[in-house]
Amino acid sequence: MKLLRLAKIVYVTLRFGLEEFILGHERFRWLRPLVMVALFWRPLNEPRAVRLRQALEALGPIFVKFGQVLSTRRDLIPADIADELARLQDRVPPFAPEIALAAIEKAYGKPASAVFAEFDPVPVASASVAQVHFARLQDGREAAVKILRPAIAHVIAHDVALLYAGAGLVESLWEDGKRLRPREVVAEFEKHLEDELDLMREAANGSQLRRNFQDSDLLLVPEIYWDWCHKNVMVMERMAGTPISQVDALRAQGLDIPKLAREGVTIFFTQVFRDGFFHADMHPGNILVSPDGRYIALDFGIMSTLTDSDKNYLAQNFLAFFKRDYKRVALAHIESGWAPPQTRVDEFEAAIRAVCEPIFDRPLKEISFGRFLLRLFQTSRRFGVVIQPQLVMLQKTFLNIEGLGRQLDPDLDLWQTAMPFLERWMSEQLGWRGLIRTIKTEAPQWGTLLPQLPRLVHRALSREGDSEVQQLREELRARDARERRWMMVIAALLALVLLGQLLPWLSLLLPESY
Repeated sequence: MKLLRLAKIVYVTLRFGLEEFILGHERFRWLRPLVMVALFWRPLNEPRAVRLRQALEALGPIFVKFGQVLSTRRDLIPADIADELARLQDRVPPFAPEIALAAIEKAYGKPASAVFAEFDPVPVASASVAQVHFARLQDGREAAVKILRPAIAHVIAHDVALLYAGAGLVESLWEDGKRLRPREVVAEFEKHLEDELDLMREAANGSQLRRNFQDSDLLLVPEIYWDWCHKNVMVMERMAGTPISQVDALRAQGLDIPKLAREGVTIFFTQVFRDGFFHADMHPGNILVSPDGRYIALDFGIMSTLTDSDKNYLAQNFLAFFKRDYKRVALAHIESGWAPPQTRVDEFEAAIRAVCEPIFDRPLKEISFGRFLLRLFQTSRRFGVVIQPQLVMLQKTFLNIEGLGRQLDPDLDLWQTAMPFLERWMSEQLGWRGLIRTIKTEAPQWGTLLPQLPRLVHRALSREGDSEVQQLREELRARDARERRWMMVIAALLALVLLGQLLPWLSLLLPESY
């Protein structure tokens, strides 16, 4: 099956003429005439951007997601390709209405007409893994019904298997392969894809995010209608808003676009550092804007979490970056084990400074993140910085947020927008507020633990120690055993002597007949 899937990828690549992205390089340009002659039969009438989008759609969900990420990176790819890939956000070809109706009947055991008061079999949005239909519940509430694509799990399984094979080749053939940890990165990606294929899990994610922002004036999250949720079908509140990619329409509504861009950054950092639970698929197709200017989050299939240690490490790094304290950044990488312990701090600090200084005090429109990422990669390679798979989704989301901010407000100063939030968060974590919160959190556990302390101390003291203490204990036990044996022998001898002394007296006291 892997070979068949690989053959399909090669076929689709050649069918849509995607080899031109490689042959356009000077090193391979000499091959172009040969390829044109060998593949003369292909009708390549569409522009290259359209052919790229069509190829990604033909290859399936993983490739569509790759295109979705690329579409937000207008600083990394040409404008024509970015515009065309943006169509992948919510315009993936839908599956037939009868398939959607069959999926509903299979999930509920009865037809859609018996489940909903109204159900529109024509989807309003179609993504790589599922598509969405509008409906009305029997009690009159407006709903959005998300239905999983049929047989999508098998397609994803084959693509993930190819990714693992590719990761193995990267590790084997590239000197930097092991440092990049491609297998672990693929495993992290696979975990999130598996989560996205279970709509009950997605419903739980949406419910948690809604609870986190229950009283927020920045973000709206639809209510999950649990009584209608199934592994392959999810029903939630229908939300009304304008896609965030329609900047002109938002501006026509009188919304403050620069303010909207800043609030998007605030929402991202709030999810990451306050909650440690963030939306990891924040491309424009998943975000609406309400008439009152609040963000509306949709599609909770890919959510990610961070541990307290991850959050603390990241906050320290971000703050150090924003304050241009490159020595602190270098030390944080070494202390966390991301960089080898023998790394020279002064050299690492100088290298980080050379990468970061050119992008500070500049709006997004003046920053070449392509050049920045290239230099950052070269620096990490030079100093042996190890890739952290658990942060892959965070890095992807940060790129989405930065691309969204660039689209909304190219003059946005990402650093100055984020720094006040991070300073406040660090103050709450390390200041007196953080101490009080920690005490409140740990107090129940302390109340349970304190009465047990004497027993726990006794147990700890009675545990076997290291080898020397154990050997001494065995010697003491052996000596005690010898002393007890000698005491028993001495006691037996004394008893015999005493008995010999008492026998004459006993004979006088006993009657003659004895």
